[in-house]
Amino acid sequence: MSAPVQAAYSYCEAVTGQQARNFAYGIRLLPAEKRQAMSALYAFSRRVDDIGDGELQPETKRTRLESTRTLLDRIRGGVIDEDDTDPVAVALADAARRFPLPLDGLDELIDGVLMDVRGATYETWDDLKVYCRCVAGAIGRLSLGVFGTEPGAPGVDRAAEYADTLGLALQLTNILRDVREDAGNGRTYLPADDLAKFGCSAGFHRATPPPGADFAGLVHFEVRRARALFAEGYRLLPMLDRRSGACVAAMAGIYRRLLDRIERDPEAVLRGRVSLPGHEKAYVAVRGLSGLDARYISRRTARGRV
Repeated sequence: MSAPVQAAYSYCEAVTGQQARNFAYGIRLLPAEKRQAMSALYAFSRRVDDIGDGELQPETKRTRLESTRTLLDRIRGGVIDEDDTDPVAVALADAARRFPLPLDGLDELIDGVLMDVRGATYETWDDLKVYCRCVAGAIGRLSLGVFGTEPGAPGVDRAAEYADTLGLALQLTNILRDVREDAGNGRTYLPADDLAKFGCSAGFHRATPPPGADFAGLVHFEVRRARALFAEGYRLLPMLDRRSGACVAAMAGIYRRLLDRIERDPEAVLRGRVSLPGHEKAYVAVRGLSGLDARYISRRTARGRV
């Protein structure tokens, strides 16, 4: 690997370590080449997210997102030189040469962030799934391009579907964790019909639920939905090599434990961001690296119980 490409990857790994602790914790379990590729994917995705979440006017955001799409077209076309001044582009272009990355997934991410810029809201879970597949399911499929699958693994033809579903599970967990923060930014992601069903249509602008709302009922309903998505997405684990499976199990395991905490104390998400201490993350990583989660899922899949 040339010095400019190595420097580009180092930049992406620094961005990942600073901005995405849960993600960075998981990809530590990968061999260096895959870890670098995942960092390049994250750094590009972070750039897209930061445009959508920034303070710019909507029209300026749209212009910058389309400029980012143009950059993606250059990466896809293989015209990024290793001495290009954009380290994220250099790293992602190199990763795309090394791995079969479905880069159209990053177009979907841009489409999803454009939905945020337009202030999209979601009436039903089916509506919200479209958004989640753009911003998270696509990242699952891109990650699968880095991980690869084990030759001859049963059901491997559905690996991309399971990676997509796992992305939905992670995104729905994020949505639950961030309801107060998103409300402060003028965004509501949970489906309007779910909010109405539990008396929460007034939104989440305070550290306590809306008067008369069954906020705990809403959270428990969405937690059950997320758990079902995790159960389906976990079918991916036995199709991956040991270290890739460990990475996925660690990241998914961290979010599953976040769900546990949210389920035990639903109003915690209105008081602040729910997170896991370092020792819990370490335990999840050890479980993943040991292969316990992949073996458990394999057994349950064989019994038709996942």
